[in-house]
Amino acid sequence: MAKIAITQIKSRINAPKTQKATLDALGLRKMNQTVVQEDTPSIMGMVKTVHHLVKVEPAN
Repeated sequence: MAKIAITQIKSRINAPKTQKATLDALGLRKMNQTVVQEDTPSIMGMVKTVHHLVKVEPAN
């Protein structure tokens, strides 16, 4: 499976509860934190929900 690096680039302060929960589920707790996840449809659906708060790149 391909891996993607997800980085939180914007604050979660004014985000709705559901988006905060999605960031938690992805493993993002702080600004500029990066996590590596599998490129699965469920992960991509979560990324789509918070696409304005994160940056997605292919992992090395």
